Amino acid sequence: MEVQGRIKMIDETKTYGNNGFRKREVVVTTEEQYPQHILVEFVQDKCDLLNNYSVGQMVKISINLRGREWVNPQGETKYFNSIQGWRIENLQSEPAADNMPPVPPMEAFEPADDLNEEDHDDLPF
Repeated sequence: MEVQGRIKMIDETKTYGNNGFRKREVVVTTEEQYPQHILVEFVQDKCDLLNNYSVGQMVKISINLRGREWVNPQGETKYFNSIQGWRIENLQSEPAADNMPPVPPMEAFEPADDLNEEDHDDLPF
């Protein structure tokens, strides 16, 4: 599954427990009639995928829906869902102006003064 939207918030990586479980959260706001603020978790080595992204960027995140069951001390069973990201892609195209040569100044496009309409040319147009 995928979620597309603009990054609203990127949290710092947090470490939990003795085993060093790592988690990092990002909130993406969808761009639709009723925008949704979707919290996506990246865990363990996937936390580092968010390092090159910042607030305001348009992204597409590949996700898995995760669910777990928990029995509280009173014996009641509770269910929790989470959205776990495993890939993130930038949707904004980089400006191509860096690869283009500069435009010559307008003086380079001055009209020819010595043009003779009677001269033969072999251009097809």
